[in-house]
Amino acid sequence: VQLQASGGGLVQTGGSLRLSCAGSGSIRAPNRMGWYRQAPGSQRELVARITSSGKTTNYADSVKGRFTISRDNANTVYLQMNSLSPEDTAVYYCNLNDYANDWWGQGTQVTVSS
Repeated sequence: VQLQASGGGLVQTGGSLRLSCAGSGSIRAPNRMGWYRQAPGSQRELVARITSSGKTTNYADSVKGRFTISRDNANTVYLQMNSLSPEDTAVYYCNLNDYANDWWGQGTQVTVSS
């Protein structure tokens, strides 16, 4: 399984970014795809994830109402991030979990300037 992430960058406070992560290879269902982030000096934390059916989503409390996760039928997951703040600055990692294994994509930097 390979995960290719894209969409990070630099944005001002209040701005928006959209992250994408395309999964390929032998992906088993059911599964969950999502995004984690890690800021300097902090542990990696879950941002949002979505099941392969698309019926269940989970969000960190800090992003509820601002971020939206979605996925298409081709194992691509998106994270729409609105109302960004400097506290959202981190390296964002795409994750796929098939309830037996975890796969990680390369990180993509998101920097929010004040």
